[in-house]
Amino acid sequence: MKQFIAFIKKEFYHIFRDTWTMVILLILPIVMLILFGYALSTEVKNTAVAVYDPSKDAATQRIISLLEMSEYFSIHDVLESPQQIEEVFQEGIVSLVVVFSEDFYDNMLHTGDAGVQLIVDGTDPNTGVSISNYASAIIADYQKDITGLSTIPYQIVVTPRFLYNPEMESSYNFVPGVMGMIIMLVCAMMTSISIAKEKETGTMEILLVSPMKPLLIILSKVVPYFFLSIINLMTILLMAVFVFGVPIAGSFGALLFISLLYIFVSLAIGLLISSIAGSQIVALLISGMALMMPVMYLSGMMFPVENMPVFLQGISQIIPAKWYITAVKNIMIKGLGFTAIIKETAVLSLMAVFLITVSLKKFKIRLE
Repeated sequence: MKQFIAFIKKEFYHIFRDTWTMVILLILPIVMLILFGYALSTEVKNTAVAVYDPSKDAATQRIISLLEMSEYFSIHDVLESPQQIEEVFQEGIVSLVVVFSEDFYDNMLHTGDAGVQLIVDGTDPNTGVSISNYASAIIADYQKDITGLSTIPYQIVVTPRFLYNPEMESSYNFVPGVMGMIIMLVCAMMTSISIAKEKETGTMEILLVSPMKPLLIILSKVVPYFFLSIINLMTILLMAVFVFGVPIAGSFGALLFISLLYIFVSLAIGLLISSIAGSQIVALLISGMALMMPVMYLSGMMFPVENMPVFLQGISQIIPAKWYITAVKNIMIKGLGFTAIIKETAVLSLMAVFLITVSLKKFKIRLE
């Protein structure tokens, strides 16, 4: 029995002195609970709405105020012409445009028939359907209220229209998200494990004392993975188009550029992980588990970032996949070009510079 207790104590000592094991055992469940508890919300709240109201009467103003008062919508813009509808969608802020018919109130009074068109961003089918249902329900409630005050059988005809994805194909939403997750995980894991293996077996130190500069040695480890990742990217794009039926409606050059930049950022993350991980298993756990959850839950891949608490929205801003997925959707589904992804390009470029600088600095310290 004493030997058994001694072995149990020994195992406890092994666990307690391994920082990463303690982090995985104690911190990771807390992080998972926070992510699952806050991010896994299917409700769509605070959706930015634009309104085109040529009628500008009491009925349309009341419906607009009801939309504004609900927790689901916030009026972001009031349009002056129908030509602005496409522009506000391309800006990527507005997810719903409410278009009232002309003489809305007069038609409702005299003919009992007035029309409202709900134009929804269909790039995320689930969110689009929810937004359409919420807006339809609010208009139906208004219709129910005024019908109770009058004997005239008022009727408001609500016509939803899903822009960019009229057939509501779910692949339009998950394919760009899966692309972002696969590229990041594969690139980061390949780089981090490769360099960690060299360090674990002691061959990295042998390489670093060779006549070649340490910077070039590290880059020589990364460059092959960059070209292999390009093959990986092309395979993913071919599958997205020919297997899942997601078109590349926009500029292929812009898509290729932002993808290569994203691959570079992902490889830089792998470098950073390899600089702090002392073994392959630790590098694998960090690059696999620690990257997968934020990408899945905080990048907008599965759930709208706008619905999350403010502090999770803040964390999502530093996740590269969030910016890449937004750019891919703009290019592949909305059919936009390079000018539409300038913001995403700038953010990913800054991330690449920061990650490479920190990673190389870490490696340099090790040499000293």
